[in-house]
Amino acid sequence: MATRKKNPKSSASQPEAVVCSARELSLTPDQLAALSQRQERYSALPEIVRAIVASCDSLPEINHLDGTSLPETEIVVRIVAVTQEIFFPGYYGDKSCAADNLAYHVGDRLHELYLMLAEQIYRSVRHDCRRSGPECRHCRGLAEVNAQDVLRRIPEIRRLLTLDVKAAFDGDPAARGYHEIILSYPGLLAVSVYRLAHELWVLGIPLLARMIGEYAHTRTGIDIHPGAAIGESFFIDHGTGVVIGETTVIGSRVKLYQGVTLGALSFPKDACGNLIRGQKRHPTIEDDVTLYAHATVLGGTTVVGRGSTIGGNVWLTDSVEPHTFVSAERPALIVRTSKSRK
Repeated sequence: MATRKKNPKSSASQPEAVVCSARELSLTPDQLAALSQRQERYSALPEIVRAIVASCDSLPEINHLDGTSLPETEIVVRIVAVTQEIFFPGYYGDKSCAADNLAYHVGDRLHELYLMLAEQIYRSVRHDCRRSGPECRHCRGLAEVNAQDVLRRIPEIRRLLTLDVKAAFDGDPAARGYHEIILSYPGLLAVSVYRLAHELWVLGIPLLARMIGEYAHTRTGIDIHPGAAIGESFFIDHGTGVVIGETTVIGSRVKLYQGVTLGALSFPKDACGNLIRGQKRHPTIEDDVTLYAHATVLGGTTVVGRGSTIGGNVWLTDSVEPHTFVSAERPALIVRTSKSRK
């Protein structure tokens, strides 16, 4: 004879708690019913808002509430996209670009780039301006001049990028042509964005330069500070994990592999314990140097002489003479076969 199931509604006992299977959180049916009401759902928010506002009062270091506009991240991304179209016509953006409409294409993109650069440069320099009020005519005029200065440098940037592409082709036997390098090599993307950001850095617009450079960092995993000075025919092979510090100086025809760090050995401090800024902290790499994977070169007085080769996993804090080969001692290997483990 079948057993009749009990009706849970007929039970006089307290209602069972509803337990979410994904989290150790119990809610009674009454609590669930209350939360389903709009007023109850949002009743906790005012208290949370007050707590956040109080934290803004007590932690002003990470607020920006003075009303001046800052550079816009989404516009920085667009600046990079448009400059890639101008640096490499026909490869990015409008693929219909051809010799007979090149002037129209460049003029259209240059106009857009000019407007974006002028506004974002203004936002960068206005942030540091001490003049009160929403506008500063001096900052606005300076931004227009600086934007034009950057645009005038584009032919020279394209010359350098042409040499960078050739260096990649000559230095990588896996490369089948310039098309492949321009469209797919993360090292070239990082270097092309660096060359734009460096021009802004030289003009004294560090905030926008850093934002542009860090966008390339997020895209490629290659961290090139816009303050670094990098010569012609520069090639980063593979690239992931490469770090090039602010005061690094790199000559011409230098080649880096993945994981190379050109960094600071130490950070000097003043009598009050504050970091001393503006000093050379990163190494100098002379012409025709190759640094293999995960080599680390540190220190502002460290110089790698021209024509030298720094092997993989080398840790270098002293200068080396030109045409020097530096390698790390091979580590001892322990090899165990499946039979030896039994």
